[in-house]
Amino acid sequence: MTQTIANQATDLMLRVSNLNVYYGESHILRNVDLSVPSGQMVCLIGRNGVGKTTLLKTIMGLLPPRTGDILFADKSITKLTPDRRAKLGIGYVPQGREIIPRVSVKDNLLLGLEAKSQGRKGNESIPEEIFELFPVLKTMLSRMGGDLSGGQQQQLAIARALMGKPRLLVLDEPTEGIQPSIILEIEAAVKKIIAETGISVLLVEQHLHFVRQADKYYAMQKGGIVASGSTAELSKEIIQQFLAV
Repeated sequence: MTQTIANQATDLMLRVSNLNVYYGESHILRNVDLSVPSGQMVCLIGRNGVGKTTLLKTIMGLLPPRTGDILFADKSITKLTPDRRAKLGIGYVPQGREIIPRVSVKDNLLLGLEAKSQGRKGNESIPEEIFELFPVLKTMLSRMGGDLSGGQQQQLAIARALMGKPRLLVLDEPTEGIQPSIILEIEAAVKKIIAETGISVLLVEQHLHFVRQADKYYAMQKGGIVASGSTAELSKEIIQQFLAV
């Protein structure tokens, strides 16, 4: 049994290999290699404009790579459309959250069911686990998404992604513009998700405390990965070079 658990722990949920992405003739991502083990959180760090969001969009199928491969659960998804990637089990919370402002919190959440592999069924409800992770949402189901605070909208966006039962959750700067107390709530929720479901997380983040919750980091500079390692071993030099603190 111990051996089986050890083998599972080393399985890769996501592997990005030799990825090169261009905007027109501008070379944005350069030979990027990155992996996310099953049941772990990996954090991508770097200053603004180095290609972090471009990498996430490429993983989600929103941008095409010129070369390279993206493997999800050992299968290539490089040529799949974004909706096919979502149905395979990749949940995405983009920078800016992109909740629907004139739709209720409840209906925003139910839209997340569209990403499930078998699609949405008419009689489905919101699992109680969602409200255990984000209790504030239960009290706001009838409110419009646009009426929520920034922190509440971020919780809604993550909860909506979880409604699709993803195996990998991709988060692009979930703490940007959010007050410190809500940042801690989001950190705690993400850690609980990983512990209880075994989901994998790929996170772009600048908030040092959140970065340290991850198992591993990759640092980007000028479109390439220039450093990586355990977050437990993050040095002051790495922090000063790649985090806006």
